[in-house]
Amino acid sequence: MKRSAGILPFHRGENGEVQVYLVHMGGPYWKNRSRSWSIAKGEIEEGEDPLHAALREFREETGQKIGGEFLDLGRVKGSGKELWVWAVEAEPDTRIRSNTFTIEWPPESGRVREFPEVDRAGWFDLREAREILAVYQVPVLDRLIQRIGGEVLED
Repeated sequence: MKRSAGILPFHRGENGEVQVYLVHMGGPYWKNRSRSWSIAKGEIEEGEDPLHAALREFREETGQKIGGEFLDLGRVKGSGKELWVWAVEAEPDTRIRSNTFTIEWPPESGRVREFPEVDRAGWFDLREAREILAVYQVPVLDRLIQRIGGEVLED
């Protein structure tokens, strides 16, 4: 099973409502799919500390460093991988500079194209985040609310 780690920034909006920072998965497979938003994340390298991996991946996917008091939200499993998540109260910018990957596109065309790993970022209230976030990552939203205090939303 692949192991990944990610950072979930959050803040309170003007009305005090918790908002989370999510990234939209880049590349042609995610362009028009629902639930194509994610926690900024990536694979943990062999022997790497998971929080260090999460911080590295956040920087690679957004072009930004992030710091603060990290809250361990535990792990979730999905799609053959285990994702470790930390939350942090922070204000990362939605203007991002993501690393890229290359694939043959369209498939079997012989053309190799480069795509951003993440093509945009945004701030979402918890109700909206529950609707667009990759399904296996949704439990992390309730864990965040339990850690910082607030109402757990039901589906």
